[in-house]
Amino acid sequence: MKLSEELQERGFIHQHTGESLSEIIDGEKRTVYHGIDPSADSAHAGNMVIWMLLRHLTNAGHKVIFLVGGGTGMIGDPKPDAERTLNDHETIEANVGKIRQQAQELIGGDSNIEFVNNADWLKEQNLIAFLRDIGKHFTVNELIKKDAIATRLENETGLSYTEFAYPLLQGFDYLTLFKEKRCTLQVGGSDQWGNIVAGVDLIRRKEQGVAHAITVPLVVDKATGKKFGKSEGNAIWLDPEKTSPYQFYQFWFNTSDESVIDYLKIFTFLSLEEIAEIAREFDQNPGERNAQKRLAYEVTKFVHGKDITESVTKVSEILFVGGDVSILNTSEQKILLDNAPGYEIKDERDILELLVNSKLATSKREARTFVESGAITLNNQKVNSVDIPVGFLAGDLIPLRRGKKQFVILHKL
Repeated sequence: MKLSEELQERGFIHQHTGESLSEIIDGEKRTVYHGIDPSADSAHAGNMVIWMLLRHLTNAGHKVIFLVGGGTGMIGDPKPDAERTLNDHETIEANVGKIRQQAQELIGGDSNIEFVNNADWLKEQNLIAFLRDIGKHFTVNELIKKDAIATRLENETGLSYTEFAYPLLQGFDYLTLFKEKRCTLQVGGSDQWGNIVAGVDLIRRKEQGVAHAITVPLVVDKATGKKFGKSEGNAIWLDPEKTSPYQFYQFWFNTSDESVIDYLKIFTFLSLEEIAEIAREFDQNPGERNAQKRLAYEVTKFVHGKDITESVTKVSEILFVGGDVSILNTSEQKILLDNAPGYEIKDERDILELLVNSKLATSKREARTFVESGAITLNNQKVNSVDIPVGFLAGDLIPLRRGKKQFVILHKL
């Protein structure tokens, strides 16, 4: 299978210039560039679509230039709903370093990737020269048709000239990399199509050169219709300090049945043949959620490493399937306590009192009903009597469950 065919089968391609995708990426090895503005100190799961595409391109022998926008980040790409808050220089510089480190680890640090910062050339630009040499190749009529700009002009928020000029800067980035590094392909999200094509046109007008563009589609959860990577407005960050590896794993594990096979194609390097086999098994027994387990494991391993992934997988299995807490090492016990509802044991002497105090029952009468109906397990053993003695040692971590979904981790200091 050609690279172009595989990328289309995996769902990476939304739009591209040229007559066919094959002519862009199946022939000569190109220098490809992707840019990201350091508006935050970490990339998030939504960025991974393009990062995975870049990894496929480097694996196929194409060279990638990863641009972190220390210059354009001072302005920010127009948002469709409001003016961006401008970050100061120190914040942007710190963000540049952190995002570059993440990309270095995930896309690869070999000879097929180079990192650049557009502040190196944008900050040296003379305003009059820029307007004469670059600005004259853009018309206002073209700029106001771009989605984000058009949306802003239609609502009451308006649009400052600062953000209106952003496409000129991104186009100039592409022109600079074309001239200095022979870069002939830019990839980005579908919302960046207008900005990328502006660079393609600028290269044609200024240099009579041929450059190309590829955009990836907007990934949407088919079950909810929500944009991928957003949950109640909260991004899923790649930085473990912002989103813990356990929370990261759970995000992927909670993927809907409708989307999980699509996500396996985009966010893992499993072969299409193996994914097809996973899909067949999943269709036969979706309740086991084996496709989600494999997705969560593969993506967490890619971002956080195998050792951490093994630990969070083990903790997840104990919490949601059941298992022996004693097999957890010290760091895994911390993951458990950080992410599971817990109750610090005091001087409880019977199971009814324990159920009430840990909020698994609202009264001793209700607790007794739960026990007598067989709904309670303590340390994975069914509680058959309200008269069982309850005793704990310092350092104990013991799951107390009511049914399959309600539980607390009992612990004693």
